[in-house]
Amino acid sequence: MENNSRELQARKYLEKHRIMELLNYLTSSLLFFQPSKPREYLISLLERLRIAKETGVSFPFFMDHSNIVAMFEMMDSAHRGTISFVQYKGALETLGLSTEDEDLKDDGHGITLEKFKDEVVSLATPLLTSCARVAF
Repeated sequence: MENNSRELQARKYLEKHRIMELLNYLTSSLLFFQPSKPREYLISLLERLRIAKETGVSFPFFMDHSNIVAMFEMMDSAHRGTISFVQYKGALETLGLSTEDEDLKDDGHGITLEKFKDEVVSLATPLLTSCARVAF
């Protein structure tokens, strides 16, 4: 009984402070850039999040337009101009912008580059804002 209570307290703490979202963001950024000094990179990233919170300036998303296009093109190896829903969902999960239990709906159409870019940016913006706001 006591273990369940401690586990529940821990889960509530992680949810309240959005620690899992922060860790997903940090991990995704680390894997995307693969810096030669990962600890120093993470410290720098956390410092930029702290500064963004203190100054009220939005924190820049680590993927710019060219990165999003490159990711889409890697998935669209046949150059059809669309990717499958499974590829789309996997990319969002890889970027830490979706979870396995999130209910994304497949409308039966392929995902275009424009839709992919719009979704990545729209999902990343609130996540980064909340990470900066809650993390520090």
